Amino acid sequence: MDLGHAIIGAFGLVLSGDPDLTEIIGLSLSVTLSAVIAACVIGLPLGAAVGAFRFPGRTVCAVILNAFMGLPPVVVGLVVYLMLSASGPLGVLGLLYTPTAMVIAQTILVTPIVAALTRQVVEDLNAEYAEQFASLGVSPLARAGALLWDGRYSLLTVALAGFGRAIAEVGAVIIVGGNINHVTRVMTTTIALETSKGNLELALALGVVLLTIALIVNAMVMAVRALAARAAYA
Repeated sequence: MDLGHAIIGAFGLVLSGDPDLTEIIGLSLSVTLSAVIAACVIGLPLGAAVGAFRFPGRTVCAVILNAFMGLPPVVVGLVVYLMLSASGPLGVLGLLYTPTAMVIAQTILVTPIVAALTRQVVEDLNAEYAEQFASLGVSPLARAGALLWDGRYSLLTVALAGFGRAIAEVGAVIIVGGNINHVTRVMTTTIALETSKGNLELALALGVVLLTIALIVNAMVMAVRALAARAAYA
């Protein structure tokens, strides 16, 4: 197929609201948002605990969180696959090759990112407010809650960074999801498949959507940072 015709066809698919394209985008957003929410529920308290509390092994925990930010997606996909396969410990749940399996894999990938970045934000704020907390006799849990609230704008940026990481994932989700049409086919896996088949129109259309989402996420990050700066000087 001529590249020019492919590009024109791709924009035609996007502008016409092609049903297959819409279905793939919807599933991608659903899986990614579910994974990011789960990662925040786990990662925010975990990062806050490591950043605000002093306990034996704290440095080791911080090192592990930072190291796990670079988890290889295919390795995560393989581990989740083994856990959910028929012979695995969770095989009885029948989750393999379902959107739920994809959410699990993405959650494992995004949680260390959220936790590690949260730890850094909370640790910096804790150092800044340490004397005030000590003078007021604030309990550890109250201190962690106060730090999370004070750093809410930075933590929103953390969540957006996790979303950007998850929406672009392909290795893990294709292993545990199987890239099944109308079931587990998301944008990244569809791009890989359709490119190999020579269907450049759909691949380019999804590429345009992914780039648009990336631009929106980056714009939101900049807006949050600007809002945080205004709040700091208010």
